[in-house]
Amino acid sequence: MYSDKVIDHFNNPRNMGEISDADGIGKVGNKVCGDVMYIYIKVKDDRIADIKFKTMGCAAAIATSSIITELAKGKTLDEAMKITKKDVSDSLEGLPPIKQHCSNLAADGLHKAIEDYRGKR
Repeated sequence: MYSDKVIDHFNNPRNMGEISDADGIGKVGNKVCGDVMYIYIKVKDDRIADIKFKTMGCAAAIATSSIITELAKGKTLDEAMKITKKDVSDSLEGLPPIKQHCSNLAADGLHKAIEDYRGKR
């Protein structure tokens, strides 16, 4: 059902945790399945210098949170805003159709964190 990459990111999540002095925070959730995701970013010179996540949800939600941090770290804010749900799913070598909404959460959470940062400036 899940790709080896999804299982790896679920069992060994990258960049899990909080950034206490985050420059931007994105919070997203899905009322149907109950997943809740927080994405924290630190920005330096218009780039995502650090990114972490805290997710309460299924294996796919944790895996998509983990992969979005790898996709976004080091990118400019404009580049990170272009990361799509398809990029997330493709990076994990696909998700089952019933779990595609999890990739939406990860991309949306990243975009909300960037919007939060930009709104504070």
